[in-house]
Amino acid sequence: MVKIIALLMFIVSLLFGVVNVNKATSAQLEALNGIGPSKAAEIIKYRKAHGGFKSVDELVNVKGIGPKTVQKFKSQVTVR
Repeated sequence: MVKIIALLMFIVSLLFGVVNVNKATSAQLEALNGIGPSKAAEIIKYRKAHGGFKSVDELVNVKGIGPKTVQKFKSQVTVR
């Protein structure tokens, strides 16, 4: 059941084109331009350690993600 819900969330994020980085699964994060499995894991790790992201720009604090990477997918993500 959990896998079905995760898959549905992934499909909805693809249809609407916006991924909430504070709630996204690893698969949803990997759908973003420039994000693979290791960077997705780092986003989730950072999110758990810091209680979530307050802004999209805060993603530059994640290990392996710089300003150029954030710019690639900035229009596809939200923190709300």
